[in-house]
Amino acid sequence: MVNSDTVPIRRALISVSDKTGLIKFSRFLTDRGVEILSTDGTARSLREANIPVFEVADHTQTPEILGGRVKTLHPLIHGGILARRDKAADRADMDIHGITPIDLVAVTLYPFEQAVADGSDVATCIENIDIGGPAMIRSAAKNHKWVSIVTDPSDYQLIMNEMNTHQGAITRNLRQQFARTAFARTAAYDAAITSWFNDRLGQPVPEQLTISGQRRETLRYGENPHQEAAFYLTSAVRPGVGTARQMQGISLSYNNLNDTDAAFELVAEFDRPAVAIIKHANPCGVALGNTPVDAYQHALTCDPTSAFGGIIAFNRQIDEAAAKAVVELFSEVVIAPDADARAQKIFSEKKNLRLLLTGSVPELDQKTLTVRSVAGGLLVQDRDQVRINASMLKVVTERAPNPSELADLLFAFQVCKHVKSNAIVFAKGGATVGIGAGQMSRVDSSRIAAWKAQEAAAALGEEEPRTTDSVVASDAFFPFADGLLAAIEAGARAIIQPGGSIRDEQVIAAANSHNVAMVFTGIRHFRH
Repeated sequence: MVNSDTVPIRRALISVSDKTGLIKFSRFLTDRGVEILSTDGTARSLREANIPVFEVADHTQTPEILGGRVKTLHPLIHGGILARRDKAADRADMDIHGITPIDLVAVTLYPFEQAVADGSDVATCIENIDIGGPAMIRSAAKNHKWVSIVTDPSDYQLIMNEMNTHQGAITRNLRQQFARTAFARTAAYDAAITSWFNDRLGQPVPEQLTISGQRRETLRYGENPHQEAAFYLTSAVRPGVGTARQMQGISLSYNNLNDTDAAFELVAEFDRPAVAIIKHANPCGVALGNTPVDAYQHALTCDPTSAFGGIIAFNRQIDEAAAKAVVELFSEVVIAPDADARAQKIFSEKKNLRLLLTGSVPELDQKTLTVRSVAGGLLVQDRDQVRINASMLKVVTERAPNPSELADLLFAFQVCKHVKSNAIVFAKGGATVGIGAGQMSRVDSSRIAAWKAQEAAAALGEEEPRTTDSVVASDAFFPFADGLLAAIEAGARAIIQPGGSIRDEQVIAAANSHNVAMVFTGIRHFRH
């Protein structure tokens, strides 16, 4: 009886576009007496290293055709991979057709993902769609009872260790692990191709959604210690937590990653130097400035108490002055496009502080999807990319906002987009001065924002509420005048909101009665 618990490796097929570790691995195999079959490019590399190799074209007695598009799609190849060695009928077919078994398949696919990331033209991307590679991978993975499949050069060492331990054989357990990895690889590869076609055809929400991710790290836990979690990278290239280099500090938690993403996406909204301080995915302070340190200091004054232990995001390179200001307060994470050498030295003195550098900020107009799971399905939408400008506003009150109010209204509405609904944001002088987030009632959000502004003023030793002569933004319309009146009572002199309530006229009348300017955007920014 043929035993499949451990299968000796006598013949290997190696066809790799990624030549990392190829020579060391192949030399190990030949030293073990393994016969190597290979395709032209891989075979050439092996010959140059004086490693014996038998070309697939010689093995099949069929030349590569169509410019290399057809080379391994042959019964002698797939028969050797798919043959069930414990089936008499399969063994008979092998004898009749001269098929020799292939025990190990090592394949790395054409670099389609890299071609897309490099911005290659359509023809180049199409030519980098591998056909023979996925076919061999899936064949070997399907027949993992007898065949070992390796799709990542980092796994070569596992093969070598296993063969050293088991006298040149591979165990069933490792073959199963490799098969799982192989099917995941082809699924991810097809997902990347599908995503590319969707982008080209302008279909952000296609009939069938394919999503894949490569696990970057297993996290200590999820939102809470009893939840398991991991961080996966997708094929979408967007500057942020997924692409950042962690320069220092302990590993990031699930909540750190979520909050840092929220912070960096917020500061990407602005062309001027901007800083956002985030706690639990909500901003507790956002500001524009002439310099990074100027923006940071103004952001901090919005809610210095809540800022403790927060996430700080910059949309500019961090300099020495900004770094010195930041380290005066305990922070979990600082993320920015870059930090100069002096800033990095200052941060290095705070060993637990995580410093993430991304190289650039996300592009606001880059099409990406957000995905959230629900019981039995996924909720998918494209990212909220709308950025309001003055030409989009409709003045609905007797008084129009003056230029400084208008600038603050636009700023506040962009911040409001990143605050959990119901969201209210007070702003003045290019900085938030009060934020109310995530309340069931919009009037409660207004009151909380005003209360927090009073608390911040008291902490800073200011006599006047920070919301005096401010502007206020609401992420959705005011259903009643009470929320607007709460904002006016706090000191707001201009309002920006989407409009569209059946009681708009009542809300407009309330604004007019207090000589408050109000503009409608026609755009809602719910964030749940």
